[in-house]
Amino acid sequence: MIAIDPEGAGGPEALVPVDRPIPQPGPGEVLIRVAAAGVNRPDLLQRAGNYPPPPGAPSIPGLEVAGTVAAIGEGVDPGLVGAAVCALLAGGGYAGYALAPAGQCLPVPDCLSMAEAAALPETLFTVWTNLFERAYVQAGDTVLVHGGTSGIGTMAISLCALFGVEIIVTVGSDDKAAAALAHGATHAINYRTEDFVDRVKAITGGAGVAAVLDMVGGDYVPRNLKCLAEDGRHVSIAVQRGAEATIPIWQVMRRRLTLTGSTLRPRDAEFKTLVTEEIARLVWPFVIDGKLRPLMDRSFPLSQAAEAHRRMEAGDHVGKIVLTIGD
Repeated sequence: MIAIDPEGAGGPEALVPVDRPIPQPGPGEVLIRVAAAGVNRPDLLQRAGNYPPPPGAPSIPGLEVAGTVAAIGEGVDPGLVGAAVCALLAGGGYAGYALAPAGQCLPVPDCLSMAEAAALPETLFTVWTNLFERAYVQAGDTVLVHGGTSGIGTMAISLCALFGVEIIVTVGSDDKAAAALAHGATHAINYRTEDFVDRVKAITGGAGVAAVLDMVGGDYVPRNLKCLAEDGRHVSIAVQRGAEATIPIWQVMRRRLTLTGSTLRPRDAEFKTLVTEEIARLVWPFVIDGKLRPLMDRSFPLSQAAEAHRRMEAGDHVGKIVLTIGD
């Protein structure tokens, strides 16, 4: 099969198609003939040598795919063969075929293209587990999410709209603010021209937000804490501006704040299967009904994976970037 499997760390130019053996499914796994693979920021970090695959994961990048089940391993329902699925992976998506635990697959409804289906799992699982589980956000809450036009941000906007949550997002331009509002954000703050702490206080009448979903880290963390209401929850999912922060511990104590975070990729298949089952029950009906679909930015053929990474690094995208593979 054709795959993107860099021999070492490097820039986008390292993403060159190569031949690799088609993997064989083990117990509990399915082999997916990949039609499309989502591009996510962890892929860029892995390419640069800053985010190695977890033990047992392939060196081929790619954390989400959509395609057709071509073969199954021991213990998997034979009825899955030929089924259109999308799946969350620990790696291996940038290829003609990829392995996935059967428990991490979701059916692709007729209302979605394969490219759209491939754009769902990583951001959907990430936002669901962090914003709705770790931060236990519920209807009537107001939340702050940074990177409002990223894949994570646009998914957060979509889910908040479906579950009755007001969402304030930060973005890097007025055009992106307009795009976030058009997608359904309650408020959008251009952090280059406005102080998001002051704006959040103004929007909430000084009360603050129930939760912050933060992918920035560094000096944003103490600023985020100023945005939280009493008993607020701060969830870290990335550290683009640094992995360390100085925080006012007395304020955490006095206002009963919770600081937490997670990384999805290293979690085991058992945990991801449980999340898949929960999403299938609570969220996937919205997908089937056409009420939840990813905001798409641009698709590139697998051979142009380098261009896809360059677009994400430039930061000009709005929504998901996807690689198309096969026929």
